[in-house]
Amino acid sequence: MIKVKELTKIYNQQFALSGLNFDIDYGKCLCILGPNGAGKSTFIRILSTLSRPNQGDIFIDGKSVFENPAEFRRKIGLIAHATFLYPELTAAENLKFYATLYRVPKPEKRADALLKTVGLAHRSNDRVRTFSRGMQQRLAIARAILNEPEILLLDEPYTGLDQSASQLLTDRILELKSENRTIVLITHNIQQGFQLADKIAVFKEGRIAFEAETGDMTESEFQQRYHEIIAAGGNN
Repeated sequence: MIKVKELTKIYNQQFALSGLNFDIDYGKCLCILGPNGAGKSTFIRILSTLSRPNQGDIFIDGKSVFENPAEFRRKIGLIAHATFLYPELTAAENLKFYATLYRVPKPEKRADALLKTVGLAHRSNDRVRTFSRGMQQRLAIARAILNEPEILLLDEPYTGLDQSASQLLTDRILELKSENRTIVLITHNIQQGFQLADKIAVFKEGRIAFEAETGDMTESEFQQRYHEIIAAGGNN
């Protein structure tokens, strides 16, 4: 479903990504791990069309995501470091606004249902600027799944979540997997990532240092391999 071809991104004459090539199968969960500065968030920004590469392309069902970014964005949900919420709007207003952009049928009903799902129904009419970081992240989860996305992009989505909200997000990821949605997850939590993923990749210095199907190795085997890759100099 997703084909990454020679993807390259340069910031200040430094390679953030350098000639990435790999595929993400339809209905599968890819987990990307790696140290800070490995290019993980840069890749998500490009895949979500928030940034463009210097070279290379990303194809969805054979079509470049950059040919018609607006059309592609209707197919994705994104949870990133930024919540993409409007602080002066209420929780309900934020969701209704995004539901309208995504052309979601019955936006008010959909927004109310998701506020209940993420445990924020009692704060639906409160401005987002009054929310804690964890509450804002809960609302960002609701925003990301408003349009029942075909592709869900998650960049450190568990940041700021309490245990209850973390479990809520994990349950939603598993639910989307069961519906054959495609998921790309960036995390520093090896155990969590390995358990959720069908395929796992390690980014290092803007390249893929390792990739494997999670069914081909145990979690402990992967952890050992991961630490060897990170400890080694250069790219493996």
